[in-house]
Formats: sequence, C-alpha cells, structure tokens
Amino acid sequence: QVQLVESGGGLVQPGGSLRLSCAASGFSLDYYAIGWFRQAPGKELEAVSCIGSTDGVTYVADSAKGRFSISKDNAKNTVYLQMHSLKPEDTAIYYCARANQSRCKSAEFASWGQGTQVTVSS
Repeated sequence: QVQLVESGGGLVQPGGSLRLSCAASGFSLDYYAIGWFRQAPGKELEAVSCIGSTDGVTYVADSAKGRFSISKDNAKNTVYLQMHSLKPEDTAIYYCARANQSRCKSAEFASWGQGTQVTVSS
C-alpha cells in the first residue's frame, strides 16, 4: 500500500527556515520521482519541486529558486524540502506526491500525502 506522510510544517517568521519531510512506504524511492506541491487558500495547486529517482535531476519552481532545495535519503525512503528565506506568500498546505515514473519531466502524480501546513507570519 502506497503511503506518503508529510511532516515538518509549522509557523515561522518571515526570513525563517523549515525542512519538510515526506516519508514514503509501500514502494521504493529507487524507482519513482517525488514531487512537492503547495496550495494556498483560494489558489490553485502549484508545483514546487521534484526529484527524480535515479537520474538525480531536480526541479524547483521559479518562485522558490535560490530558497528551496529538494533532496532524498533512499535508505530512509524519505524526501526533504529545505526552505530558507521564507516569505508570507509561501504560506500554504504542502503536499508530497509520487510520480508514475522515475523522472520528473512529464510525470503524473497519482499518490498524495495528507499535507502539512506552513504558515509564514510575524
């Protein structure tokens, strides 16, 4: 049974940092790309970042470039989203999802976690 569990969200002041974790079970990160998405209130779902399973290729949205980075620990079957210099506009529910393939490009994401809330506010 495929399961993705996000953690690490919370309330942080502008300029602060958070590291989100996505613990995967029921499959191996060796074979599937994992993406991070976010949805702010009243806004559409936005792709934030993605990491391929074997090619190591990563993607980061323009809105997060230079501030967010994605990484994974295959031994722990966990993907991380490190976020620095957080802004109020980063406030959203962050979800991780499993792609249907090993690469991020043109991937579809069918399995999703429950999300973790990130709030950036002073």
